[in-house]
Amino acid sequence: MSNKMKITFSAISENESFARTAVAGFIMFLNPTVEQITDVKTAVSEAVTNCVVHGYPDTMGEITLECEINEGVLHIKISDNGVGIENLNKVLEPFYSSKAMEEHAGMGFTIMRTFMDSFSVESALNVGTTVTMTKSLSIA
Repeated sequence: MSNKMKITFSAISENESFARTAVAGFIMFLNPTVEQITDVKTAVSEAVTNCVVHGYPDTMGEITLECEINEGVLHIKISDNGVGIENLNKVLEPFYSSKAMEEHAGMGFTIMRTFMDSFSVESALNVGTTVTMTKSLSIA
C-alpha cells in the first residue's frame, strides 16, 4: 500500500510536537513498534527544531513536512526556505553547533542518522535546507 501526506506549518518551536504527532499518526496503520514510533518521532523533532533554530534565526518562515509510505518504508522530507547551511560537512560532525554558545549540543543530524535507516541533507545558502530520511516499518 502507498500513502502520502504533505503539510506546511509555521517555523515556531510550538509546532515541533505537532510535527511529531502528525507523523506518528500517519504511520499507525502499519502497526509500528513502540521503538519505531519513538525513533521516527525523535528524528522528526530534531529536523523541525533545526529548521526553527537554524533555518530562520532572525525571521519567521515555514516548514514543509512530506511523508510517503511505500511497501512498509516511511520516507520523510522536512524542508525550510531559510538561510541554508554554509559548510555542510562541518555541521554533519557530531557535537558541532553553529550556536554552541546558546546551549545547543550539535547532535541533531547525528541523532537523525542514528535513529533512521537512511539520512541525507541538502542545503544552499539563502535558499534553504532539506532533510530526507527513511525508516522501514515492516515487521520481519
